[in-house]
Amino acid sequence: MSAEDYLKDITEIKDMMNKSSRFFLLSGLSGILSGIYALIGAAIAYYLVSNSGRDYLILDGEIFNYILIDLSIVALLSVITAAILSNRKAKKNNEYLWNSTTKRLLTAFLIPLITGGIYILIKIYSNHYGLTGSLMLIFYGLALVNASKYTIGNVKYLGYTEIILGLICAVYPGYGFWFWVVGFGIMHIIYGSMIYLKHDR
Repeated sequence: MSAEDYLKDITEIKDMMNKSSRFFLLSGLSGILSGIYALIGAAIAYYLVSNSGRDYLILDGEIFNYILIDLSIVALLSVITAAILSNRKAKKNNEYLWNSTTKRLLTAFLIPLITGGIYILIKIYSNHYGLTGSLMLIFYGLALVNASKYTIGNVKYLGYTEIILGLICAVYPGYGFWFWVVGFGIMHIIYGSMIYLKHDR
């Protein structure tokens, strides 16, 4: 067997090991759409607060409940979109969406995310919600970094960006809404576009 054949075999084995240990079915389009959902949700929240007669939210107020529903819809649409597009990509590549790699990815992603979500709820119901935007960005960034070892390596850079935005937001809590818009809206669109151009096309 020639050196070229050996090299080809090694490359194929490396690719097989990579595919078995990493999740490559993330769609750049789902990142773009998630960013658009976030921007639409932010616009709705801004409209609700602007027309409420006050420039702040109260925990037991009707507007606050509407904004929670708004955020929940954005999150749900993002998850559904990611699942549909990843499943479509899996079928196109003749792969299974739900496997051991997917389970490891979700576990690594959800542990920091759920922990952060519970902590944020505790702070909110303790009437300490001034840093909510900052905490959302930080815990989401940590979840992305933690899950990045099971998927496309570039995900960690999005995670680092979210963490940095969250820390800056903690210094300027009065601009939390705008940091949220940048982190969850604009950065998702930029990252999704990069993934789409590099991997999906």
